[in-house]
Amino acid sequence: MPVIDKTTFDELKQMSGEDFINELIDTFLEDAPKMIGEIKSAFASNSVETFRRAAHSMKSNAATFGANQLAALAKELEMLGKENKLHEAGDRLEALDEAYASVRDELTGLKS
Repeated sequence: MPVIDKTTFDELKQMSGEDFINELIDTFLEDAPKMIGEIKSAFASNSVETFRRAAHSMKSNAATFGANQLAALAKELEMLGKENKLHEAGDRLEALDEAYASVRDELTGLKS
């Protein structure tokens, strides 16, 4: 599975324009580490609602760019938050870091 779904990314680029896509990428690359930090912090403090909301935001933002693996992981985390099963999220947090690193590298390469 590609890190970034090219069709989704190209549609976003076409809709937003050549210049604005770079701003969108920059904003995502700035916000995503904060969201991951919020997810981890909420996990550590067992703050279910904060965990769920941060995972939801990450899912939506990743999906916008076609980062489907990252979005799917965030969706899993969101569901664990909804079901109040944060204790099952531990190993997925590391996978989230790895998936984000791949997305970050790929999006950086896609900037024009």
